[in-house]
Amino acid sequence: MPTSSASTNDSAKSGGGVQSLERAFDLLERMADAGGEVGLSELSASSGLPLPTIHRLMRTLVVCGYVRQQPNRRYALGPRLIRLGESASRLLGTWARPYLARLVEETGETANMALLDGDEIVYVAQVPSKHSMRMFTEVGRRVLPHSTGVGKALLANVPDAEVRALLGRTGMPAATDKTITTPDGFLSALAEVRRIGYAVDDNEQEVGVRCLAVSVPDSPTAAAISISGPAGRVTEAATEKIVPVLRQVAVELSEALASSGA
Repeated sequence: MPTSSASTNDSAKSGGGVQSLERAFDLLERMADAGGEVGLSELSASSGLPLPTIHRLMRTLVVCGYVRQQPNRRYALGPRLIRLGESASRLLGTWARPYLARLVEETGETANMALLDGDEIVYVAQVPSKHSMRMFTEVGRRVLPHSTGVGKALLANVPDAEVRALLGRTGMPAATDKTITTPDGFLSALAEVRRIGYAVDDNEQEVGVRCLAVSVPDSPTAAAISISGPAGRVTEAATEKIVPVLRQVAVELSEALASSGA
């Protein structure tokens, strides 16, 4: 690993941490928030750091492979972060399995955990129902958010303009005849999620399947948990019993994440 040319001031401890490391990770987070590609002036404006400091930190991140410089001189998140992200997602999914197992025990339906990764939803964990007729979603599967309960739960608190931009990038293909295929329709669905506190996929991703989902509050990365099952079992009456369990498990998962420092 290369040695950073950061100054003594950059290497000074700040709040118990190393200031240059804190700044480097802050810049990576700001790049992610900006869509993964930014210019130095944008980073300087958003972070308040002087350009020479940012340039020095970015140069080190480029050498390490965590950032790459584009031909247009802008900086983009680098390929080495993919390996870290995939490993972290797998570990998070494994670590969350006991919480999903509790969901299965209390609801009888398949439990899932999903993350928002860029413009897509990725499933990182699942515990299947014990019923002979049950739903399976392959761990690692990626789907577009507009047709899923977890997608609605994850995007419900994202500003409308950002949601519209995401939908513009991904498109809104119909998985079934009940899939929401217009931005206005999807934004209305998100408003309903905010109103009732949970999201529903009612035959929108797969015919005959209903899914109920909630976001994990204060998760370090946007995460949601859900249950899915045949529409004949996940009825409106069942929803009234399942949603409180989903919410409670999401809160407990959030508290566990916070206490672990994840």
